[in-house]
Amino acid sequence: MDAGGIILVIVVIALILFVMTVLVRSVRIIPQARAGVVERLGKYQRTLNPGLTLLIPFVDRLLPLLDLREQVVSFPPQPVITSDNLVVSIDTVVYFQVTDARAATYEIANYIQAVEQLTITTLRNVVGGLNLEEALTSRDQINGQLRGVLDEATGRWGLRVSRVELKAIEPPHSIQDSMEKQMRAERDRRALILTAEGTKQSAILTAEGERQAQILKAEGQAKAAVLKADGESQAIQKVFEAIHRGNPDPKLLAYQYLQTLPKIAEGGSNKLWIIPSEVGDALKGIGGVLGNVGQAAEPAATAEPSVPFTPDGSAAPVADSAGAGVESDTLEEDARAFEEEAARPSEIDAEAQGILEHHPRRLGTDDGGA
Repeated sequence: MDAGGIILVIVVIALILFVMTVLVRSVRIIPQARAGVVERLGKYQRTLNPGLTLLIPFVDRLLPLLDLREQVVSFPPQPVITSDNLVVSIDTVVYFQVTDARAATYEIANYIQAVEQLTITTLRNVVGGLNLEEALTSRDQINGQLRGVLDEATGRWGLRVSRVELKAIEPPHSIQDSMEKQMRAERDRRALILTAEGTKQSAILTAEGERQAQILKAEGQAKAAVLKADGESQAIQKVFEAIHRGNPDPKLLAYQYLQTLPKIAEGGSNKLWIIPSEVGDALKGIGGVLGNVGQAAEPAATAEPSVPFTPDGSAAPVADSAGAGVESDTLEEDARAFEEEAARPSEIDAEAQGILEHHPRRLGTDDGGA
């Protein structure tokens, strides 16, 4: 192959390479959610949207593609001074999106760095007006203020700040220890309050239960006392009616009185018991009964038959001897019965005598007073 052929081959190869280079630089494919800025001869010409695009080789220049998706940038902790002169470290997270590729390219050199610095300065301005407690409990308020300031400032940069979040707020270790002690004391106080409330409620319920029990017990005792009183009243009424139906005489009552006196003296704790003055009257009544019985027995034994008289003063006819014998036998039997009756109350006399001997002074006093 001569020199002309070699030159021709080289020229063909160079032409093929040139064509390929022109094709590569002329045809560009823009992916979805991406945007490209085209400069023609160093001047902004247009913004490329996703799809196939043709460029003029060596005239048009495509700048690096911009991501149109929402981006998340986490900034390192920044020291911030609160209104009560405490230094806290705050981590922030910014969510933003490129809405204008031309403004993001020509209005700001590095929009991520610009967002970071603007966030730091705005955060210090917002948190500087709050104390530590407000800063810890007002995250939503801080986020809203940061988002408003950043969105307004980055609008001309072709950016839209959607959210700003405070990832962490870390006070100094000494403040953390104090806060832990405060929270521990608060929890202990709440526990004591809850315990006291429980004890109070328990005491109230217990007292209420005891009160209800005492009320029910008192009502039961009152009803029992009423029933008992009614029973005793009915018993007394029945005894009273039985006594009045029996029509007892004073002699029987005096005898029952004497039988009750020994029961009064029963019991070791009775050092002194008083015999009323009516005992003398009762003893007199018993003595009178015994005397009448004795006097009735003696005439019956020694009496002679008398002649009966009629109401007009004339003598009644005398019965025959057989009738007189029967009458005399009857009188003798009555006399013996009176004598036995007179001998039987000797036990009562002995009991009354024992009572009188046991308390002679008291009886004398009562008799004298009577």
